[in-house]
Amino acid sequence: MAPYSIYGKYNSVIKMSSQPRKQRLFYHTAPLHIRKKMMGAHLADDLIIKYKRRTMPVVRGDTVKIVRGQFRGQSGKVRKVMLRKQRIEVEGITIKKADGKSVPYFIHPSNVVITKLNLTDPWRRSKIEERLSEEAKKEVEKEAEEQIEEMKREAEKAEMEEEEEQEEVEIEKKEEQREEQEVKEETGEEEAVEEQPEEQEMGEAKEEKAEKSVKEEEAEETTEQHEEAQETEEKTEEEGEQKEKKKEE
Repeated sequence: MAPYSIYGKYNSVIKMSSQPRKQRLFYHTAPLHIRKKMMGAHLADDLIIKYKRRTMPVVRGDTVKIVRGQFRGQSGKVRKVMLRKQRIEVEGITIKKADGKSVPYFIHPSNVVITKLNLTDPWRRSKIEERLSEEAKKEVEKEAEEQIEEMKREAEKAEMEEEEEQEEVEIEKKEEQREEQEVKEETGEEEAVEEQPEEQEMGEAKEEKAEKSVKEEEAEETTEQHEEAQETEEKTEEEGEQKEKKKEE
């Protein structure tokens, strides 16, 4: 028989089976509205007298004190409630992983005691006020107003911090952009300075080439003149030899 039929299709009065296998099946397959009741924790002694209740479901914003486990004695606000995992996350309760990173350590609600209730939810407030007198109800409403004001202040502080962070990020971006522009300007000046000597070197090389070409042309002209002079001398010598031969004949 399925565990749901044991307590009559999600009836408010849950009748658990005595068999461990059905108890475990019920615990791991219970719907969320039943898991909500499983997330209950004991109230501190002063809150039991004040609210005339022994237990309350833990919600985000409650202040709890750990009474069992390696973190017993520590207290903090509840940051997160996980119904499916049946665990809560408390501020400041972390462990270190092997790589050195700190991660939150999730705690079962049965290992904590609620020392201060979060009364900002009107539905929760109405449930608490059912058993209280008129004076106690007024005290609860007053405490709820104080908590709501505190929440508003914290929200304003968070907004201010976010704005400051955004401003800092924008200032850092502007500074980075200025540095990049300065670096670009410096690199542009260096490139211009490097280009100038390169142009001078190119001009000097062109002048050297022109001088070499002029010298080569002059050398060619001188060689041609020497050759012409030698040819004329040879011609004159041949003519002189021919005239002497004629005279001898």
